[in-house]
Amino acid sequence: MGVAADICRKITVLTPSQTQVIDKVSSVLGLAADLAHAQVTLYTAARNENFLAIVAQAKPNTTYIDFKTNILGSTVQSGEEPLVWRTLVSGANIAGQREWALGMDALEMRVFPIKDAVGQIIAAASFETNNQEASADGHGMLVETAYMLLTMAAAVGSLGRKIYRPLATRDGIVIIDERGHIAFANSAADGIYKVLGTNQIIGRRVSDRQINMKLAQQALSTGQPVEKEIEAGNMILVQRAIPIFVGGLAVRTVFIIADVTELRKKEKELLVKSAVIQEIHHRVKNNLQTIASLLRLQARRTKTPEVKAALRESVNRILSISVVHEFLSQQDREFIDVAEVTKNILDLVIQNMLEPDFNIETVLNGQTVILPSEQASSLALVINELIQNSIEHGFVGRKEGLIGVDIATTPESYQIDIYDDGIGLPTGFCLQNTNSLGLQIVRTLIENDLGGKFRLFSRAGTHAFITIPRLTEGAKEAKEE
Repeated sequence: MGVAADICRKITVLTPSQTQVIDKVSSVLGLAADLAHAQVTLYTAARNENFLAIVAQAKPNTTYIDFKTNILGSTVQSGEEPLVWRTLVSGANIAGQREWALGMDALEMRVFPIKDAVGQIIAAASFETNNQEASADGHGMLVETAYMLLTMAAAVGSLGRKIYRPLATRDGIVIIDERGHIAFANSAADGIYKVLGTNQIIGRRVSDRQINMKLAQQALSTGQPVEKEIEAGNMILVQRAIPIFVGGLAVRTVFIIADVTELRKKEKELLVKSAVIQEIHHRVKNNLQTIASLLRLQARRTKTPEVKAALRESVNRILSISVVHEFLSQQDREFIDVAEVTKNILDLVIQNMLEPDFNIETVLNGQTVILPSEQASSLALVINELIQNSIEHGFVGRKEGLIGVDIATTPESYQIDIYDDGIGLPTGFCLQNTNSLGLQIVRTLIENDLGGKFRLFSRAGTHAFITIPRLTEGAKEAKEE
């Protein structure tokens, strides 16, 4: 059930089955508003006597309607909406005008009844538009077709919401009558068919070879809405055919046609660019792993323990960056899930640095944190350094231990706690005065690259607590520029 159904349950006296009808009608309200070039509002009788409840409303994408909209879920006195009230009471289709505010042009208003399965009037659909739209050729037919769509939605089962989705300004609209003749076509449809070599389509049959509306014929013959993307000439067209049934008879077919040639061309260009970027990341990852392999060879040849340790640390730093590029080479977005990167780095560091007889337990708890690749690369290096630090210094004299990473999100920041259950920090330790290259790298990356804060403290082991500010939308745009 949608928003309209929730409103009905709260402020109307409609039964559950009647509420379900309103819910189905509201699901196609956007398409009806676009077809009619009008704002469509559903009113029902409120629980309070002589009041109307506004249970659904849709503004059109196909035109601009300059007037104040009502608030969903609100109620108005029946005297403020006389046309709506008369329709609810009498069941008649009523046309009139209304003035929304002093000095504004009067709006053209047409109100139609909505009935439940047994023919009882349960709502009124109000179509409101400006004088310019109301006086355009074929507008009456568009409004009637939109109302038929609402009537059909009320009578049938669930509708496929994708095919009944609202329109876009580029969409061509064609209305086909029950005999298969084209009764209306808007300027967008005319323009598309002129490019296809047909200058006048109104009055033609959909079966005419020049028109080539096989999709509309299929919808009419099967009674089912259909959608298809086709190539015609140098164009790529998306076609939708929606048959409208009233009382079991096909009374009209709405045929929607859109030229998506440029859109598909840009999508193809983006796919190619994405593939190129992924390939670049793949090659960067391979190059980094090659460098790491060369350093491993060098480490095997050296006999100095300090050099071996330095080379091993360098290998891990390089591989932590390669982890980020590996993720980027496997997806089409330049964003990384921090938890996934952290898990891979944990595995890498333990595999490359841990002594064979040491038993380590790892714990990773975290909310989903997605960062741009640039930030993710810096954070990967930070996590690598801190995990290395724990393994090298946290478990002196021990044969087992635990390393954990907790990732949390607040409205202002991301918080990452990397901890162990080892011996803790040395007495008198001061982060600002340390000579550790690894910790200097960590501080520089967090404070300069990530704009965050970093602190180390002992509590049943050692905790490295990182806070990274979350960028606002405005800050993201400024950074991108």
